[in-house]
Parts: sequence; C-alpha cells; structure tokens
Amino acid sequence: MSDISFFFAGGGTGGHIYPALAVAEQIVEHRPDARIHFLCSTRAVDARILDGTTFPYTALPATGLYFDPRRFVAFCRTFRQSYRLARHLIADSPRPVIIGAGGFVAAPVCMAGHRLGVPVVLVNVDLLPGRANRLSARWADEIFVQFEESTRTFGARRATVTAIGCPLRKGFAQPDRRRAIEALDLDADKKTLLITGASSGATRINEAICMLLAKLDAFAETWQIVHLTGLDHHEQVASRYEGVRIRHKVVSYYDQMPDLLATADLLVGRSGAVSVAEYAVAGAPSICMPYPHHKDRHQYRNAGKLVEVGAAVIVDDVSDPDDRADWLWEELQPLMADDAVRRQMADACKLIARPHAAADIAQRLIRLAERASGLGWERGA
Repeated sequence: MSDISFFFAGGGTGGHIYPALAVAEQIVEHRPDARIHFLCSTRAVDARILDGTTFPYTALPATGLYFDPRRFVAFCRTFRQSYRLARHLIADSPRPVIIGAGGFVAAPVCMAGHRLGVPVVLVNVDLLPGRANRLSARWADEIFVQFEESTRTFGARRATVTAIGCPLRKGFAQPDRRRAIEALDLDADKKTLLITGASSGATRINEAICMLLAKLDAFAETWQIVHLTGLDHHEQVASRYEGVRIRHKVVSYYDQMPDLLATADLLVGRSGAVSVAEYAVAGAPSICMPYPHHKDRHQYRNAGKLVEVGAAVIVDDVSDPDDRADWLWEELQPLMADDAVRRQMADACKLIARPHAAADIAQRLIRLAERASGLGWERGA
C-alpha cells in the first residue's frame, strides 16, 4: 500500500484536466505505488476525459463564483458541500498533497488541504490566472506557472512561484504520426491543414473555414484538411464539406492529439494555455484565433507568446462572418503556399516549448509528499 497520496482538483474544461493528467502520468512513472485521485466537476467533459484513464475520480458539486445574489448563494452552498467531501477524502489518506489545477472545483479542495495542514500546490497554465486560481492562491504553498510573466501576478502571495511550463501528456514526448495518418485515412504524401477548436470545438472557427472551402479547393493537389468540429457541431460542419474537392476528414473529437499535431503542417485554432503549449512542443505553425469574449483577453496574451518568437500569427475572431473569413484567408493562403515560411515557424516553436514540464513538476511533488508527515508538515523543510 502506498504511503503517499495526490489529490488533483480541477475541471470544467479539458484545459484544467489535461495538465493535471500529464503530471499524474509522470508521478506513476516514478512512484507506481502512489495513490492518485481526481476531484473534478460534474460537467460531462470531465467524466469523458477521466473515464478514459485508470485514475479514480469524484465529482464535486462546486459551481462558479458569480455576484448575482441567487447564484452567489448557490456558490456558497456548493462550496461548503465540496469542502466537506474533499476534507473527508484527504483526512483519510496517507501523506496527502493537493494539486489545484484550475476551475471552480479546485478552490474548496485547496482550502480543505490547507486547513488540514497538508501541502497545497497550484498549477497555473494561463498567462493571467483565472478567478479560481486567484482565490486558491491564498491557500497555496507552491505555484507552478507556464509563463515567466505569471510569476508577477502571484508575487504578493506567501507561496513560492516557479515558471516551469505547461505539463503535457507523455504522448507528446513520442508522438506517432503514422498512427494518426492510418486512423484518419490520410494521404501521407500530402500536407495537412488541421482545424481545431480544442475539446469543445469553436463554432466561429468552424463557420469561417466552411466559408473558405471553395477557395481551399485550389490546394487540393498538395493539401488535405483534418477538421475537429467539437461534439455538438459535427453533423452541421460535415454537411458543408459535401462536394468539396480537397481531401478532408471531419471528426467531432480525437483522443490522440500528440499524434494528430505531429501530422499538422499548419493549423488554425484557439489559443488556450494548453493549446499554445501543445502547438509549441509539436512544432506546429499556427494561425491563432483567440476566443474574443474573455474580459482579460487571456487567449490573445497566450497566442502572443507564440507570435513573439515567430511561431504563429493572430487573426481576430471578429463578429462579422464575412470579415472573419476574409481576414483568415489573408493569412491562411500565403502560409499554405510557402513551405519555407512554415519551416521557419516550426523551428521557432522550439524557442518556447517546454517538453519536460510535467516530469519536473511530478518530481517536485513526490519530494514534497515524501517529506510530509501525515496531516501536518514542515513548510520550507
């Protein structure tokens, strides 16, 4: 039986769960006996991702923080419920360490860990921390961030803040391009344009690409398209490809993203923190269309890190569909036509890629757990 335990708290989107999974995989590599348990949200995406792993998980009822009176009451009620459930699980485990991975479910777990006197660590991959991580930071002993700029946002906290990169699943260390080509029935001799809206899809990216399909037919001799639509949009998008000459594969979701990104000669996608890290490690030239409605515009800031080194360009996701498609085509057409520029962009990815982040974080967590002693540990030991 293991004498160390790790509770990963986060969920609501793949961007919160996948980095946590990446670290959990690396812990198992180094300590196969470690107990690992995920505390996630009740959203369907969490179960879909975690059901595909061997890790046990518990869905907590926590909801997001809103200041509308009725929704705030619901937040307080579900926060207390989640806190009690998490506290019970943590208190019954040997030498636990809490890892907050973002999302509204992380905060009550981090609070429970702190009050029990066990180590609390945050993994923050967005350049600007979200509301849940800003709340959880008050209970954290250590915070790992993807970008150096993020250290300043946590600078006033008592926690140690380290820029270490975004933890990615171990498949990114050895992607199998051939496996994706065979699974999706692609032509190995053609270049691949990948369209992705991350795990949930992106309706407006889907729409823009569909409006450009007639123009993309001009590249039918040398290119093919893989279009990840998102689970709710597959049928609608697939119907728009009827009669299109360029070779294409339209799928709702693809589990083996390391393999798929290894096939991409160019991609169009959102710029969530995990997506940006995946593009960089995969060496995939990208056209980023940041989600435009976040108040802090953090996807623009994430994409900006790729643009700084020459690995990407940004196209604004403007509200007018015709303008959006036109602006995308202005960047897409010349990049598809210029192999040399795409090679330069792929090389530039190496300047920002952090392929060992998950392993580095896992090793630090193991050392932290090994020096903890039950419920209570010596901070700074």
